[in-house]
Amino acid sequence: MKFFLIAGAVNALLSVAFGAFGAHLLEGRVADKYLDTWQTAVQYQMFHSIGLMVVAILMSSSLLGSLGSLNWAGYLMLAGIIIFSGSLYVLSLTGISILGAITPIGGLAFIAAWVMIVVAAVKAL
Repeated sequence: MKFFLIAGAVNALLSVAFGAFGAHLLEGRVADKYLDTWQTAVQYQMFHSIGLMVVAILMSSSLLGSLGSLNWAGYLMLAGIIIFSGSLYVLSLTGISILGAITPIGGLAFIAAWVMIVVAAVKAL
């Protein structure tokens, strides 16, 4: 529970920092399409940072408790942030287009994480 709360807060912090970096330091230095890609990475990182904190809260014994499916959800969200947003950040900065092939793996991790939350809710409720 503590790990996912901290991971969520750290990723939210990074998302804000990366958003500011993109808005203030990348504008005029990278193509508009890469600024849009950067913004997508920031948005998904923030959404799933909040998701990590939700997982941590759901793991509370007064809510759903420590279920294996919630652990999976948290780790999949964290992997999704690293793979999805990370690949888009690097793509935006380098223009290496092959990284676009890696991004969907992170998207699948996000989807699987949300499915695991559904599984946890069905098991616990």
